[in-house]
Amino acid sequence: MTARSRWLLLLALVAFASAICGVFVGKIVADRPRPKETELHALLHGELKLTPQQHVKIDAIEARFAVRRKALELDMRAANARLAEAIEAEHGYGPKVTAAIDQSHVAMGALQKETLEHLFEMRAVLDPEQAKMFDSTVVKALTADAR
Repeated sequence: MTARSRWLLLLALVAFASAICGVFVGKIVADRPRPKETELHALLHGELKLTPQQHVKIDAIEARFAVRRKALELDMRAANARLAEAIEAEHGYGPKVTAAIDQSHVAMGALQKETLEHLFEMRAVLDPEQAKMFDSTVVKALTADAR
């Protein structure tokens, strides 16, 4: 085996191992519990002193989004499965893997966008003082890992 062949084989093995690690990290990130959501949920249903009308509206918003979030999470799992299939087929960073990664990013982006739309829809139900507390909690949740 020539030095060039060994180098290409090593590169292919490193790329394959990296791709497998990426799939597992993606699965861990996508399947982990949502403590920040729990914090926001606790704020909404505990500290904001919502009126009965606000409770009804927010409960309806949350119920609609729960269905949509489940569908988006299933899309992400399907994208991860397609990525795993592409890695298994190509054993490297080829066009199928690249396309599967792009599909995975689209699925993750859709979930993030719709989650933010959901948050703004709930925020619209709040009075100005409640909205201020809500905003603070959302910002805190989004920047907690950056600190």
